[in-house]
Amino acid sequence: MKLAYFGTPAMAVPPLHALVAAGHEIALVVTRVDKRRGRGSELSPSPVKVAALELGLTVSYIVDDVLGRDIELGVVVAFGQLIRPHVLAEVPMVNMHFSLLPRWRGAAPVERALLAGDTETGVCLMQLEEGLDTGPVYDTVRLPILPTTTADNLRRDLVAVGTQQLLRCLASPLPQPVPQHGEPLYAAKIRPEELRIDWSQSVEQIDRLVRLGGAWATFRGKRLKVLAASLEDAASRDGDGELSPERPASGLRLITVQPEGKGAMPYADFARGARPRNDETFE
Repeated sequence: MKLAYFGTPAMAVPPLHALVAAGHEIALVVTRVDKRRGRGSELSPSPVKVAALELGLTVSYIVDDVLGRDIELGVVVAFGQLIRPHVLAEVPMVNMHFSLLPRWRGAAPVERALLAGDTETGVCLMQLEEGLDTGPVYDTVRLPILPTTTADNLRRDLVAVGTQQLLRCLASPLPQPVPQHGEPLYAAKIRPEELRIDWSQSVEQIDRLVRLGGAWATFRGKRLKVLAASLEDAASRDGDGELSPERPASGLRLITVQPEGKGAMPYADFARGARPRNDETFE
């Protein structure tokens, strides 16, 4: 097929490569404009732009550039921008959305599913329409969320099964899409303040936040990123419940941390250097 491709982050790169490898003609790739990196003047292209240029594809930052090109279908994967009705009127589009719609419509479906403790998620290939992730669904694949699943692993697995789903669905005429059924939930973008650990929450919720990535606490007035933790078994939770920097919430043990201004290290190494007192806890 003659396609246009809309995408921005790294997770949108594998589907683009797969479409090219499958023999589809990518007439245009639309992505975000280059962003300024750090405090300097250097601009950073999106991962999709880098991949598209390596593949010798034409890149644009303007959605309307797909008009007048006789494009059969637009493929949208984590594009991050709304596509206006006058474009959809000329170019039909499918969207690879990483949730089981209508649960977790919006910007952060993978993160919200993990934080909510969902035991299952998936990929919906949906018909794009003006509403936010409201279109009918062509095809759904499901994936379990295990108690040890991290957001990075979940994104990788969703992209892998979603890419195969996309190739399968485009190999023949698209089926009749089915309207979404159920109570919609919206996946708002994760705010920076949500990544600070609230030790009054359950250990399960804190563990999910750590598996999301970016979780942090403060110790002696300095930020400490918590990169990995583990839930202790029930027998370990039945003790006296004493809290310490190693076990800031009864039943949760820290494994890997990153002190402010330093690299990642095992918690044991951090503790040997910091020498926390028995009565000290995270702030």
